[in-house]
Amino acid sequence: MPNEATTIAFPLRGEWYTETSPADRVPSHGTNRFGLRYAFDFIQKDKNDRSHTANPADYLLGGIPLKNYYCFGQPVYAPFTGEIITVKNNTFDGEKASWLHDQTTAIRHSLFFDPERDGFEAIAGNYIVIKQAASIYAAFCHLQKDSIAVSEGEHIAEGTYLGNVGHSGNSTEPHLHFQLMDSAMIGSANGLPLVFDTYEKYNGNTWEIIQNQFPAAGERIRSLKSDRN
Repeated sequence: MPNEATTIAFPLRGEWYTETSPADRVPSHGTNRFGLRYAFDFIQKDKNDRSHTANPADYLLGGIPLKNYYCFGQPVYAPFTGEIITVKNNTFDGEKASWLHDQTTAIRHSLFFDPERDGFEAIAGNYIVIKQAASIYAAFCHLQKDSIAVSEGEHIAEGTYLGNVGHSGNSTEPHLHFQLMDSAMIGSANGLPLVFDTYEKYNGNTWEIIQNQFPAAGERIRSLKSDRN
């Protein structure tokens, strides 16, 4: 990670599993488009390495109700003091996560997505863009419909409740997609590197405090903050 990484707070509370991280490859999502170069995906998993309480085969068959996913509806918080630039809150999450539906959606967007025609909600779902400084913006994607609690133009403090983790847009299961970028315009933005000021990482037996770093894919981490700070 470059030395100019921006230090921010971790935007979630409790224990999380890092699904995608720039620690493993850059660009982390396989492309530099849409500010994705250093983007993260976070989900929650239980001790059996499952992200939901349903039978895993249900995802391939009839689908898994979103309420069965541990992270669906979990709160998301502002990682820094800033201004709300963009709020999109009109995309349905659907009722289930389904392999056929989710893969069809992903393939359709990879082949035919047109940002001017479709809008970024088609892939990002419900999302928020926050401005920290002239060239530092954060995007929170796939949020739960009608959960967003902030408005465009609003000035917020670090730790402000933003909305809930959802399954809107181009999402294979409920998760938080989070990225820093150099512009509020996702279509032309470049991704920016970041580190989290402090969090804990699980080492198999104990939790280790980590400062000014970021987790790799497969790491279990947890916030040192509560939903009251």
